[in-house]
Amino acid sequence: MNLDVPLCARALFLAQLLASYLFSPVQGQSDGSGVVVAMYNISASQGSQAVLQCHSQRMVWTQDRLKDRQRVVHWDLLRSGPDHAMERVIDMFSAGDQRIYNGYNQGRINMPKTAFKDGNFSLVIKEVAMSDKGIYSCNLHHHYCHLYESIKVQLNVTKSARKERRFWDGQKAVFVVLVGSTVVLPCVNRRPIWTEGNSQEDQQQVVHWDRQPPGVRHDRADRLIDLYASGERRHYGPLFVQQKMNISATAFSQGDFSLIISDTQPLDQGLYSCHLHHHYCGLHERRIFQLTVTPPVPQIPQEPTDEPQYLPSENPNINMVEVPPHVINVILSEQRSHFLQQLGYILATLLLLALIVLAVVLLTRHRKGQGYDFDPRKEESAPLPTVTYVGHTSCVKKECERSIPEVKSSNQEETKLDYKNNLLKEAEMSKLCSQKSIDLDREMEKPSWK
Repeated sequence: MNLDVPLCARALFLAQLLASYLFSPVQGQSDGSGVVVAMYNISASQGSQAVLQCHSQRMVWTQDRLKDRQRVVHWDLLRSGPDHAMERVIDMFSAGDQRIYNGYNQGRINMPKTAFKDGNFSLVIKEVAMSDKGIYSCNLHHHYCHLYESIKVQLNVTKSARKERRFWDGQKAVFVVLVGSTVVLPCVNRRPIWTEGNSQEDQQQVVHWDRQPPGVRHDRADRLIDLYASGERRHYGPLFVQQKMNISATAFSQGDFSLIISDTQPLDQGLYSCHLHHHYCGLHERRIFQLTVTPPVPQIPQEPTDEPQYLPSENPNINMVEVPPHVINVILSEQRSHFLQQLGYILATLLLLALIVLAVVLLTRHRKGQGYDFDPRKEESAPLPTVTYVGHTSCVKKECERSIPEVKSSNQEETKLDYKNNLLKEAEMSKLCSQKSIDLDREMEKPSWK
């Protein structure tokens, strides 16, 4: 069943509904049609089952076995102090006695005992005290009909007789009364639902369905089914219509009064109305359904295939090969720690690679710097002798400097043998330089003959 219908069907539905109301009697007359609370567009394919859903919990039948104790009235007081406390003052059932909640109010506060007969639920307060001021609310509950009504009255207490008055503040009645006097807070509701008993309740609830074919006015609609809370059921129309349209036997116990139409055909199109009447509770509702039957969905015929031929020696039951289904296993981690664990593995791998690269770089630099460990410039040599004579020392140093060859820095491929040869050459040159210095000193010590 499809609730979406084309735009043209909706326009036809609205035009038909407008025409039915223009040429039908005025609503509110004795035809008992009730108030339209909902309208629906229903689309069903030909040959299928259509369900026109009509629900109402207020129509659920609960038999009153306690003699109408489902009606109750109670007065509440909202004090004007800083706490704004709400307290129950008095309540009364339609078939019970009054109940006063505060012992201080015994004999001082009461309600008329004929309240549920004449509809007068006013509260009488004798010897009014300053503690009685506040906002009083008269609450009427009808559990059987699911109704609730409330009336508020504000009571102010004064010590001056000139200030007594009654007025309306726009939301509630306000009574200003003198201390020690008697006041009656009004609460009157004379509707029959509050004053009459629930007699013959099973005959006061009824549901019926009507069908209005295309082009037929509302007052000429065909009655389909009547169903009473007592269980009585009445069907109308031809036999084939009675067999294909029905309501559940548990309608009044569950509040489901839906109409079930089996094997829908184009002749079943039209306006259907669900009328709910609860005469005791004053409930009169109507729900309208526009049913459209669409052609059946064509089914693509499947071409017959020939059965496979087997060799006489082959047994298909034995040689059957089971093909495993194509299943894709998707593993979803249920904990968040799984993601952190995988991330830790990745970071540890990257750190290990970084350490390996660092070790390779350090090893390469160490191999390149091995030649510098035997640099002769870093070795300490014995100090050369110096001459203390002024004027000739510079000559000796200059001559020694010319004689000592310059030692070049060794390459990375210089061997220890070259290093020892250089040391020997330096030692010989040092001896030669020392000998020259000694000879020069001797010549200086010789006397001059001038």
